[in-house]
Amino acid sequence: MNRYQSIELAGWKLIVYLPPSYHESDVRFPVAYVQDGGEQFDHNINQIEMLFREGQIPELVLVGIEPHNRNDEYTPWPAAPLLTSKPPFGGRGRIYVDCVADVIKPHIDATYRTKTDRANTAILGGSFGGLVSMFASYWRPDTFGKIGMLSASFWYEGVLDFLREQSSPAKEQWLYMSVGSCEGIYKRNAQRQMVRNTLEARDLWLQKGFPAEQLCFELVDGGTHDAVFMAERLPNALKWLFEGKKLLAKGEEQPDRPFIPGTHYFDMTSSHSGRNYRLFVYAPSTSAPSAGYPVIYSLDGNASFHSLAEAMRLQSRHPLGIEPAVIVGIGYDSDEPIVSEQRFYDYTELADSSVMRERPDGSPWPATGGAEEFLTFIEDELKPEIERKYPIDRNRQALFGHSLGGWFALHVLFTRPEAFRSYIAGSPSVWWNDKSLLARLPELKDRLQQGQIDAELMIAVGSEEKQMMVENAQQLYTMLQPYDGYGLLLVFELFEGEGHVSVVHPLISRLLRFILQRKQA
Repeated sequence: MNRYQSIELAGWKLIVYLPPSYHESDVRFPVAYVQDGGEQFDHNINQIEMLFREGQIPELVLVGIEPHNRNDEYTPWPAAPLLTSKPPFGGRGRIYVDCVADVIKPHIDATYRTKTDRANTAILGGSFGGLVSMFASYWRPDTFGKIGMLSASFWYEGVLDFLREQSSPAKEQWLYMSVGSCEGIYKRNAQRQMVRNTLEARDLWLQKGFPAEQLCFELVDGGTHDAVFMAERLPNALKWLFEGKKLLAKGEEQPDRPFIPGTHYFDMTSSHSGRNYRLFVYAPSTSAPSAGYPVIYSLDGNASFHSLAEAMRLQSRHPLGIEPAVIVGIGYDSDEPIVSEQRFYDYTELADSSVMRERPDGSPWPATGGAEEFLTFIEDELKPEIERKYPIDRNRQALFGHSLGGWFALHVLFTRPEAFRSYIAGSPSVWWNDKSLLARLPELKDRLQQGQIDAELMIAVGSEEKQMMVENAQQLYTMLQPYDGYGLLLVFELFEGEGHVSVVHPLISRLLRFILQRKQA
């Protein structure tokens, strides 16, 4: 039996695919409307049918819609061409989407056994077809409950401005987004921003409260902007939109959906050092204050971020709770909570090997000395990126670090105190490099005496940590006490019964109140 039926309707050419069991039953089927004549499903219909048989995708009616002029019908508003030899973009996307919703869909529903509600209706496409599908989520949420954006052209002029001004898509919808890591890299025009803009679109929606568990984003390593790559993503899009799951490689288990709403991550490579970082972000669901959100930058993000985010969600929900803040965990592409080699370099100054004690396991010390490079990354690259994506109050930024991360937090306070307003040094490794940190105290004291610093510092340690750690933390607090109130608000916390690792969780609750609760007083 021929898989496809051709229809001409009001000047449109449609290709309709009916699933294998359509003629063997009287049940109704969900429908996916696919741009560009359905070329994405035509390229891999055998695979899609195999997934039907395996029960990985429910059987669907697929409708391919052939455009008359995709540069006109798939664009949201008129815009100049990328090349002077080409005609301008027509911007007739709203007319097209309304035609799909009000002319094409009613005909399909009347002709075939379909499930007509929006929860069973998807619209998908690649490139410009993905872009107009995205706009369908805003223009016709009454009709389309599932949106597939395969390498969608988020580079199009004005699209990100539109998304920044609008709320997120309707929370009843499901969204699928995919983009290849190599899309646009050789372009010299706006298409060069393909990956960056797609990431920003995703982050904007999550920031504005779109449910993270209803959005699937795939950044595919090595993927390029071509029809074959987009067609390869279509089965994943269908599985996510209609089953809430992604297709997996053989033997791979289905991962859990994001368990903390408002959280997501992205990767950055420092242009200064070439080092790679994974950034974990939590954005409050409440509207930002006029000055922007406070923000907490947390080191060892793989270990600390999710605990911080969950504590923030819980403790800020009550009217008398702490003030909501953005949390940025700075971590690495690893499943380990503590990524030793990378953090030893990023969180330290170059150590004098002659004064370094032997490591407990006898292994050599990892490379050290990257603290200034790391701070430059935070100040010159990470902070601007976070401020581009979220409304941030630059006067209310905090830095939290534990152990060597605590050393780094103190290093920043001593050398560049204006970088943050609040510093939390948990179990700081004051011993590092023969207590070289303490040699910088005179310079800090001079700046405090001259009124050049306005900061706050919490030093915290567990009572059951090594005696040296406790004594060093207490010593540092004692040395700074004379300056408490003279440009430096100083707090010391000793957590009874806690060790070097267990102290982190009680410290999280305390540091949130230290940074965010005083405005409630």
